[in-house]
Amino acid sequence: MGNPLRPIVEIAENLGLSPAQYELIGTHGAKLNLDLLTDSAFPIRGKFILVTATTPTTSGEGKTVVSIGLAQGLARIGRKSIVTSREPSLGPVFGLKGGAAGGGLSKVEPSEKINLHFHGDFHAITAAHNLLAAMLDSHLFFGNALDLDPAQIAWPRALDMNDRALRRITVSVGSKGDAANRETGFVITAASEIMAIMGLASSRADLRRRLDAIVIGVSRGGRPVTAAGLGATGAMMALLSEAILPNLVQTTEGTPAFVHTGPFANIAHGTSSVLSQQMAMRLADYVVNEAGFAADLGAEKYFDIVMRASGIEPAATVLVTTAQSLRAQGEGKLEAGFGNLEHHVKTLRGYGAPIVVAINRFPDDQPGELQSIAMECARLGVASSIVESFAKGGAGATDLAEKVVAAIEAITSPTIQPAYALDDTLEEKIRKVAVQVYGAAGVTLSALARADLERFAAWGFGGLPVCIAKTQYSLTDDPKRMGAPSEWTLHVKDVSLSAGAGFVVAIAGDMMLMPGLPRTPRALSIDVDENGIIVGV
Repeated sequence: MGNPLRPIVEIAENLGLSPAQYELIGTHGAKLNLDLLTDSAFPIRGKFILVTATTPTTSGEGKTVVSIGLAQGLARIGRKSIVTSREPSLGPVFGLKGGAAGGGLSKVEPSEKINLHFHGDFHAITAAHNLLAAMLDSHLFFGNALDLDPAQIAWPRALDMNDRALRRITVSVGSKGDAANRETGFVITAASEIMAIMGLASSRADLRRRLDAIVIGVSRGGRPVTAAGLGATGAMMALLSEAILPNLVQTTEGTPAFVHTGPFANIAHGTSSVLSQQMAMRLADYVVNEAGFAADLGAEKYFDIVMRASGIEPAATVLVTTAQSLRAQGEGKLEAGFGNLEHHVKTLRGYGAPIVVAINRFPDDQPGELQSIAMECARLGVASSIVESFAKGGAGATDLAEKVVAAIEAITSPTIQPAYALDDTLEEKIRKVAVQVYGAAGVTLSALARADLERFAAWGFGGLPVCIAKTQYSLTDDPKRMGAPSEWTLHVKDVSLSAGAGFVVAIAGDMMLMPGLPRTPRALSIDVDENGIIVGV
């Protein structure tokens, strides 16, 4: 077991915060006030460490555990650190992966609360999303003054749960006029554009601007219709007023942790809020930021989307890998999976930050396998460290911490470069990510996707970044294709505009924005004992 949780006021005091700069939520949580970002007493001083991974298995490779362990390890070697991570979604908690607050002796605490309702941010985002949907359908019912084309409405509903039955639904059954019998569906809250907006907003004013810009559909005259046109922004701002404040909690060892927003990296931009990152950069020497899934997803979207919004360039990247992930990518053979590791190293080198590989040790790993991975890292010319933060907490990640610090100090001003320029066409941006990051030979677009990209450019959105939604289990758009394939084609079947978030989503392969529960969901093992203690999360 870890150490007893400390009162959050102690964590805040150690960060140099006064009581006016945060709002307590219980004994072990707080909301950080946005005034901190304009307080001259807190200039930007931190070094930003981006944590990503090789292609994962369905159970995950412990990237969150390593991120938390690294922050704890940095504290153990005398470096002031903060870990910034995402809020868990209830979909995976009750679905396949389970909780997302870390594990063992490297968790963010109180982990059960964080994994479930936490401070209500997800509920606020879900409510704001569905308020906009309700106002849209009410507008249609009462005459459709904006002349929205019911067949081109782009705003679904949202729910923070895996529920495949809600992917396609019909609403206003039996109604009359433009509202009648309209086909729509649900996305999981992590895929909501409002979640992406919350993750990328830099202030309340920026949040308002982004909410205004949400495109809810198209008029019969062929022009985009926005949330501002519907008059919905003020009410959404009210629902999101507390949720925009980053959450302060702690790790198992009392290291500060900022846990805020929760976009998935396979269907959204996949990292914690820009606000939490910018605050952390003012309060710590080293900020450890977890990005979802593998480097082809979370890291790519950080460099190509989030970095452009935050202005924060990573000083180093940590690539988490495991024997089980490489064995899976090698279809049962560890060495056959080394191509996947090499591909992700190459991808990260393309962005420019120094790399350290974290070999996350699982209980059944054989020492020879771990040594073989370390030797492969040496062959690739990257430092590596065997990490045992699940079993040992920060003590299991001090070697990693020292190697990351050494990598940062060796290259103090790395040249960071995104995969594409913003003045590339939208199609060219998709192609560059597919070729340079995924290893594809090229891209095919459906006729619908190509027409929509042309329409988005005509509306003035051609300069936005692209956010490619694809499987996390393969570098390709086919979850069953392992390793680091070449001579394959990325198939983009649909695109959508997230004007408020500030990117265009390209949906590749059979990617769904509303996951389903597995045959045997984690929900079957979650319960509350006779003392009111939640178990199984």
